[in-house]
Amino acid sequence: MAAQGREKFATEVNSEILSAVRRIAQSEGRQLQTLVDEALADLIEKRKQGRPRTNVMAAYQASHEKFGSLYKKLAE
Repeated sequence: MAAQGREKFATEVNSEILSAVRRIAQSEGRQLQTLVDEALADLIEKRKQGRPRTNVMAAYQASHEKFGSLYKKLAE
């Protein structure tokens, strides 16, 4: 996304989530606002696509390859 004007907003966030994001920002040497921008942009993109994330589908495929016959039996 191209750099655009910035706008302040206030919200409340689960304290455990916020702590985890702050640790990520610190460990990556990035600003918290950069991670928030990235997370919001990611959410928007996921909603536009309307499909599961790649890693979720990969896990599903691996599970299906391993347990496909069991899933069929359970469905019967």
